Amino acid sequence: MDIMDTKQENLLEKLLRLATDEPAHRPDFFRALLNSTIYVVGTAGTGEGQVHLEANSNISIAQWQKPDGSVVIPFFSSLQALQRCIDSEDSYLEISARSFFEVTLGTPLFLNPKSPCGKAFSPQEVRLLLSGEIGQKPVPHTVETDTQVLLGQPSQYPSKMVNSLTQLFAKHRNVKRAFLALMHEPSSGQNPHLVIGIEADGDIERVMREAGTVAGDAVSAGEPVDLCHVHEGEPGLSDYFLKQTAPFYERKPARGLSSLFGFGKE
Repeated sequence: MDIMDTKQENLLEKLLRLATDEPAHRPDFFRALLNSTIYVVGTAGTGEGQVHLEANSNISIAQWQKPDGSVVIPFFSSLQALQRCIDSEDSYLEISARSFFEVTLGTPLFLNPKSPCGKAFSPQEVRLLLSGEIGQKPVPHTVETDTQVLLGQPSQYPSKMVNSLTQLFAKHRNVKRAFLALMHEPSSGQNPHLVIGIEADGDIERVMREAGTVAGDAVSAGEPVDLCHVHEGEPGLSDYFLKQTAPFYERKPARGLSSLFGFGKE
């Protein structure tokens, strides 16, 4: 975006711009999108403008045909974004993103086409968003028999992934520490892969879900990354992380009121 666009952007557009280059911002972008009002080219039974969809609503939304012949529905983060993309005097609708996703489910979508920052949405991705699940749900893996596992540190440190996860964990106050390892299970016949250990208080399903998405977006395409919930006193991965590695992320202690307001200093 140029300087003028950045100054005029709304919250959703700001998060989209940040999420384009930094995976750590993507969960926040998806949550903001679901609670946003978006704009589409189209008409409703009442004409154009703001629309509140009800059962059996009569609504027509424009579809665009891509060069390969497939169809995509464009939608926009603001009226200004729509006007920058549309040359003709087309009618438009203002609609909640959630309602828009529901009525267009099954068709590929694209947010802010022809803009410096845009985002394609597959039908599967939209279904996950509507379910309230930001990111893929972790799939548990249970080792049925005693298995030799080799643990160590990667020779090529995944700095981009670690930086993105550090930014993500800082947004979750229940995350205490996070660790990194390279794990190899010789009997599996698979290559060594990265493992992220997360030590956290309470329910960490949301953290795991978002961490899996961010890690997957920050590493090379197709490179697997496993997640592990770290517990004090638990053997295996937890023991390795807590006793043989240093965390790449550690929650900073909350500042006391006396420190915050400058009291208690000599």
